[in-house]
Amino acid sequence: MKKLRRSARLVDMTQYLLAHPHTLIPLTLFSEEYGSAKSSISEDLSIIKEAFESQGVGVLKTVAGAAGGVKYIPQVNQEHSKSFMATLIEQLAKPERVLPGGYLYMSDILGHPTTLAQIGKLFASAFADQDVEVVMTVETKGIPLAYATAAYLNVPVVIVRRDNKVTEGSVVSINYVSGSSKRIQTMSLARRALPEQSRVLIVDDFMKAGGTVRGMIDLLQEFRATVVGCGVMVETADVSERLVDEYISLAKLNEVDIKEKHIQIELGSYFQ
Repeated sequence: MKKLRRSARLVDMTQYLLAHPHTLIPLTLFSEEYGSAKSSISEDLSIIKEAFESQGVGVLKTVAGAAGGVKYIPQVNQEHSKSFMATLIEQLAKPERVLPGGYLYMSDILGHPTTLAQIGKLFASAFADQDVEVVMTVETKGIPLAYATAAYLNVPVVIVRRDNKVTEGSVVSINYVSGSSKRIQTMSLARRALPEQSRVLIVDDFMKAGGTVRGMIDLLQEFRATVVGCGVMVETADVSERLVDEYISLAKLNEVDIKEKHIQIELGSYFQ
């Protein structure tokens, strides 16, 4: 049992809540931890709730009853989201990012912890009410985004492989058509990696026609899983046929002039 002044107790409780998102925490846990009455703990949580909402950190949901408690739901308000994405889009629009084929170089962004955390929180906010049980992505660039998102949803990550690994045991493999190149490719997932009938959120870094995401959706059917959402960091606008209908994007790539090194990019469907 910790004997702390109220100010220290508020800090300690806040840190605990931030470290355990989407987890129902009984009031008795805090009451016993600090040797305080539940009424005092409730007052503390009201203060934290107000601070979270005013600062755009998230919300605290109270669940009544004997088995109730409080749950921290990470959320980002529109103002903070647009401000962050405006800065990110400015970085993405730099001429030196243009790669052959109209792609953008994004490895530095996908390797920056603070940026990844913010992107993960945006995706977690968008799908906070979907009862996500697993975050899925395909190797390799989508992996850091998936882990960043899963951290705020407090769920595991499942990685779809493009080739089989002996260390993963038996796998389920399917062939899918790459949306941009129309090539037949293969993806696989270990049978032990995903419980059947899981509720899955798909996260990826870049989407053209959506062939890879479509492949993951088809692969999930083999596990009788439910796709509760799909989030991509950047989508391209110049696609004649999209293989995925329901998804959100944080940014939309409208035009890439390879010769002039000009990139036109705007906010994605997340903000619409």
